[in-house]
Amino acid sequence: MTAAATVRKSTTFAAILPLAIFSAFVASYWFAFGDAWIMHPCDVHQPHWQTVVSEKRAELAAKIPQEWLLSQRVIDHARSRRSIAGDFLDSLLDSHTRDITTREPTEIVREIASGNLSSVEVVTAFCKRASYIHQTSPAFLEIGFDLALSRAKELDEYFNTHGQTVGPLHGLPITLKDHFHIKGLETSFGYVGWIGTFEGIKGTGKEKNVESELIRQLVSVGAVPIAKTTLMVSTWAPENNNNILGYLWNPYNQELSTGGSSGGEALLQALRGSAVGFGTDSGGSVSMPSSYNGIYSVKPSPGRLSFKDAAGSGLGNLAITAVVGIMGPSIRTLRLVFKSLMETRPWEHDSSVLPIPWRSDQELSPDANLSFGFMESDGIVAPHPPIARALEIAYSAVKNKGHQLIDWKPPSHAANAMHGPLARGDGCPDVYSAFKSSDEPIVPQLLHLFPDGNLKKPISLPDYQNITQEMMSFRNQYREYWTSTSRITKNGRPVDAVILPVSPYAGFKPGKFDYSTYTSIVNILGYTSAVVQVTFGDKSVDVVQEDYKPLGERDKLNMDTYDADASDGVSAAIQILGRDLEEEKILSIAQIVADAIEEYQAKQT
Repeated sequence: MTAAATVRKSTTFAAILPLAIFSAFVASYWFAFGDAWIMHPCDVHQPHWQTVVSEKRAELAAKIPQEWLLSQRVIDHARSRRSIAGDFLDSLLDSHTRDITTREPTEIVREIASGNLSSVEVVTAFCKRASYIHQTSPAFLEIGFDLALSRAKELDEYFNTHGQTVGPLHGLPITLKDHFHIKGLETSFGYVGWIGTFEGIKGTGKEKNVESELIRQLVSVGAVPIAKTTLMVSTWAPENNNNILGYLWNPYNQELSTGGSSGGEALLQALRGSAVGFGTDSGGSVSMPSSYNGIYSVKPSPGRLSFKDAAGSGLGNLAITAVVGIMGPSIRTLRLVFKSLMETRPWEHDSSVLPIPWRSDQELSPDANLSFGFMESDGIVAPHPPIARALEIAYSAVKNKGHQLIDWKPPSHAANAMHGPLARGDGCPDVYSAFKSSDEPIVPQLLHLFPDGNLKKPISLPDYQNITQEMMSFRNQYREYWTSTSRITKNGRPVDAVILPVSPYAGFKPGKFDYSTYTSIVNILGYTSAVVQVTFGDKSVDVVQEDYKPLGERDKLNMDTYDADASDGVSAAIQILGRDLEEEKILSIAQIVADAIEEYQAKQT
């Protein structure tokens, strides 16, 4: 068994044991070993933080009903497999649960509204499936199945009494990255020191009593939160690791990373553990894991979805603003959820949300004549062969529908170098303090933030202002370039959207991630983007060409990391980029592109 498989087996084993059995393992702990976290027995003198972790994991295990516990044989089999995506999970479920949880969410809400499905039926089915996922690949920092079923009963009572739903998401089970506060559940944000507290502070009276504005809005339109997903602790790395649950692996190849920081939500959506999920993004934390895990997503511009009363890192940063992203099995699902949230008029309760309702007039019809910018590479790092092929498929599919594509040559994406200073120019003292509060070790993915284990000196205010001015200048240059494309498009308008990579990789091994510019540049611009799935890696065709010439040293290093065997069968996606506050438009274009790809691929088979 590989080292990675050993890690996965040990993390899962502890996460799902019944409470009575699990108590025998409370003297186990996690320690850093390379890029993984491996469980080993230790003596009674273990540090307190390890005891807290053991107790938290026992608490999670106890929240899974006895009748939903998988046998150790099944768990071991899951951990030994290359992939747990696709039919594997379905084979473990009864037909009724499988039927409900594999339906398109837009169909589920229609069936509930017509009385053909009850909220309790749907929520129970997804909770059961989600429990299986957590046992095979620990995904939940918080489990709220009991709260969800209680709410589902209330929704059924309302429907039976009034003959109508409470809103467009009535009875739809959702999950959220552990940024958001749900009454009755903790929010650890991946920090051991936050367990049993409110954002690291004890005795506030807020513990399990605060509700994030996003949760209030979702519940008001009928959505039912069932759990909160694991994340990259602090969110400041593109992988998914914390000392509570450990490292998270890609369901398509369990030797690869899920990506991050919203990796838990991406994995759960890939395995259909809820109908739709919510992550957060300040540099690609929604888009990249969506790409790696075979799902769809939308990352809006700042000012559309509420972040009020949510936990986070660097929340006072207004230059690089973290946004809520929606993740799910289809663009239609994302549209339904985004539109439903706009109907709650979030700007009336959150001053950071702009007063922009859902704009149907911004959506483009399927037969619209569109023009696209097309970026095969940013000229710095070229995508690996599976992503290059996904781009080729998208190009051909869009062109075959009569749309125009032009080479996209914007101001250099080397400007992405400003992202780090803008996002983490303060030196991340909040992250440092949170780790120190429990004396838990800083996870390997974040060690570079704290050289020699110490805080970095923050950049000076004048320097920060200078970088902010550079960002504003870059935004204006990019806008001017985009507008200038009206001179070369056939319809005389600037390009409607840009097709480009999400990431150079279809997937990557722990510690091997090195390039986020394709997504973090979107955050610098404050633009809207969507991820559209295209194909899967195929080692028989996805090879580096013999005549390939590196774009530079960084590109050479990137291509040297490509592993055709590891990428085989792993998702390959594209990104659809729009300008700021173009969510309705980009969702409609993403649907047009997704439909074109589906039609094109059907003709090729």
